[in-house]
Amino acid sequence: MSETTTADERTSRDLPDAPPTSGERADLLAMLAKHRHFLRFTTRDLTDEQAGQRTTVSELCLGGLIKHVTAAERGWVNFIVDGPSVMGDSTAMTEDDWARRADEFRLLPGETLAGVLADYAEEARRTDELVVTLDDLDATQPLPTAPWFEPGERWSARRVLMHIITETAQHAGHADIIRESLDGARSMG
Repeated sequence: MSETTTADERTSRDLPDAPPTSGERADLLAMLAKHRHFLRFTTRDLTDEQAGQRTTVSELCLGGLIKHVTAAERGWVNFIVDGPSVMGDSTAMTEDDWARRADEFRLLPGETLAGVLADYAEEARRTDELVVTLDDLDATQPLPTAPWFEPGERWSARRVLMHIITETAQHAGHADIIRESLDGARSMG
């Protein structure tokens, strides 16, 4: 029998030596915190089994969505810091690479909701620290090779952070539908 896990509510305010932020950086952190909260909130009081359960025709489950958002945030933060090489060339991905990517959307045997929430909290802390300490939000990197990016396009750190916020908000909505289908619980209302 799986243990019930409560959603982790830690935010950048919990960073021990984080300098105070204001203006745009505070706004970015507030939006990240808001959408992370709604995503994590969909997992409140679930067992590992429930977090891995598909409730719609898609492959998505709540634990898998947390894993995916964590991996996406990690990849984009690495992109801000180290450039496009850390993201790889999607046109060179093999079937095995795509299968590993598909596993990102599932809670696999041996994985726990507590574990994926802890990974997400750690990645959130890392991202929040970068938002606070990054020298220049206007600094750009060329996007990696992928059919969904225009060749030669560059994104600023700001745009990448807005993308992370958008992705988190979008998947929080998916998670709300999955949770309501699972047991009727809703994030809002």
